[in-house]
Amino acid sequence: MSESTASESTATLVVDLIISLDGYASAEGWPGWWGLEGPEYLAWLDEEGKKDFTTLMGATTYRVMSSLSQETSAEDSGFSQDEGASLSGMAALPKIVFSSTLKEPLAWANTELITGDAVEAVRELKRTRTGILSTLGSISLCRSLLTAGLVDRYRLVVFPVITGRTGSERIFDGYPDVALELVDSRTFDGRSQLLEYIPRVIDGPPAKRQS
Repeated sequence: MSESTASESTATLVVDLIISLDGYASAEGWPGWWGLEGPEYLAWLDEEGKKDFTTLMGATTYRVMSSLSQETSAEDSGFSQDEGASLSGMAALPKIVFSSTLKEPLAWANTELITGDAVEAVRELKRTRTGILSTLGSISLCRSLLTAGLVDRYRLVVFPVITGRTGSERIFDGYPDVALELVDSRTFDGRSQLLEYIPRVIDGPPAKRQS
């Protein structure tokens, strides 16, 4: 990385996604994390939550997650203890939502609203802020940021389930071609796989090598 490039980007942008083996972000009728979260994965989430990061999301994710966070206070919320702790803990974290429809003041504590172009806003956030910018859900936002070449790390946790019939929110639809350099991997609870990559948007398949 050149000196000029390094000076332009002081924050690291991480796209964080959980995914079924067949590429879905969620599935109808299935619980959070497909019911497959375990102690190792939850401990990793807890450690990640202690780092200096700001969560980025779109309006749909904001509405869903802020509503779920508020529901955890109800006695009959239906959430497991781990799910409830994860959701309620997010209220204290710094968050940014990109939306042209939401209006201030926002109900979810510690949330900043940006109404302009999300890609240009994140480009400026990377230049002016420090720490980690990490996405939450928001598949179309993640796709736009990746296509724009702004993503420093692309991190997936692959859960061992195929939800071909009930799956929703296909993650990779509409993506450009992307080359991925694997920089970290680990297994949680003997079943879920963390894969962390440095992504590079490419024009298409590489040219055939001459024999």
